[in-house]
Amino acid sequence: MTDVDVVIVGAGCAGLAAAKRLRAAGRTFRVVEAMGRIGGRAWTTTDDFGIPFDMGCAWLHAADRNPFFPEAQAAGWTMQHHDMGLDHLWFGKRKATPAEMEAERRAEAELAACIERHKGASDRLSTLVEACHGLRVSATFAGPMDFGADDDEISVTDYRAAADLDPNYFTKEGYGALIHAWGAEVPVTLNCTVRRIRWDGPGVEVETAQGTIRAKAVIVTVSTGVLAFEDIAFTPDLPEGHREAIFDLPMGLLTKVPVQIEGTRLGLQPFDDLLIERHARHDLYFLAFPFDTDLMVGFVGGDFAWEMEAAGRAAAVDFVTDRLVDCFGSEVRKAVRHGTMTNWGGERHIRGGYAAARPGKAHARAMLAEPVAERIWFAGEALAGSLKQTAAGARLSGEAVAGKVALELARG
Repeated sequence: MTDVDVVIVGAGCAGLAAAKRLRAAGRTFRVVEAMGRIGGRAWTTTDDFGIPFDMGCAWLHAADRNPFFPEAQAAGWTMQHHDMGLDHLWFGKRKATPAEMEAERRAEAELAACIERHKGASDRLSTLVEACHGLRVSATFAGPMDFGADDDEISVTDYRAAADLDPNYFTKEGYGALIHAWGAEVPVTLNCTVRRIRWDGPGVEVETAQGTIRAKAVIVTVSTGVLAFEDIAFTPDLPEGHREAIFDLPMGLLTKVPVQIEGTRLGLQPFDDLLIERHARHDLYFLAFPFDTDLMVGFVGGDFAWEMEAAGRAAAVDFVTDRLVDCFGSEVRKAVRHGTMTNWGGERHIRGGYAAARPGKAHARAMLAEPVAERIWFAGEALAGSLKQTAAGARLSGEAVAGKVALELARG
């Protein structure tokens, strides 16, 4: 394989953005991607329902700072402003009373204030939830439906460092399709798994399934889940601080279970938010009939999402259908025509949704962002600052790291 200035490992938002930035700087590069497509966790498909459906990222978060938002507008994408709220709340099979809905709104504000002023000894979000008496509904949104992890697995410091992601927009044509169109002109070698990165010489050697590429530097944009599984070996080993940081940034998981419902709207309006709070954190959130389609899009997060994906698609669809029957009656079962489940935890080249720092380990993001010998650089949603866990953050991370690499090469 041809020698280049920089090898980019991964063709998700971060990798594609890094390539564009290096090209603008006049540097040669090679992008290698283990999967057979670009986009990473941004993926729109029409296979299941005959209409675009985002298997991965779907909301354009922080639209006032999201570089994809003006591109979606310029492309004529159909957009809907949608900041996640709580239009409908059920406790198991029982609909919440107006008083309970109001109590939830107060608890949400109380939890946000507790997080903002937190200076306690414990960095575990669950401790803070208990201390400020936040209702479980608030903990569900703060944890599984937001960070992809349960509140006892989330660092308060890391959570507080995340930006307010409003305003949010949902797109009919698909966020993944938008990102694919944006990155389509970047040359990428697909189905090219990286096996080892050697940095015991003057530069780096990236050993792939299709040969070895020599370069002056490498930008690694794969998920921390892939790194933790050691799918990519490093010779010599990465420094201890970087290895620890990888394991201190485990992947959270948010799993979608959309079902197609014909002949009824269940008394709901398009884009209504519905949350069913259940025992043992088996909570279920729905985005109702986006863009007036026939889809009720269910979401489960945290540990329950891992359980759901292990159970499989059929079990997931059955679970979601049964919960709708609990709330809206047995006639719903006849209206459910088809369903599917995302499976990012089982995708070997992803292994989860997005990174969430362990309690007490919020510093791991800064540690992993440090270059190794000015030759190995990491980028992606895990290292996206206040826009962590978002496609926009991944893109900005890739651009920023590529800019630093280009500057370092110019000095060299």
